[in-house]
Amino acid sequence: MTVEGFINKIVEEFPDLKKENITPDMNFRDHVEWDSINALVLIAMVNVEYDVTITAEELMNAETVNDVYLVVERKVREKEKAA
Repeated sequence: MTVEGFINKIVEEFPDLKKENITPDMNFRDHVEWDSINALVLIAMVNVEYDVTITAEELMNAETVNDVYLVVERKVREKEKAA
């Protein structure tokens, strides 16, 4: 799991985004018309692609793409340790 791979998954879910415009330090709310539907799409993508669940609160507390990635990465590691 890499931040670059995570960004690729985001681009697949949000076709209006161009990969070259997304960086780990990008505040995604500044570059996407952010609303509850987009939040649900991102939460669902994480669940399907990484088999972990992030909460709306975790998403709201994240400012950058990397912040979201780190939450997902931590949950994936925790799940692997529990297995």
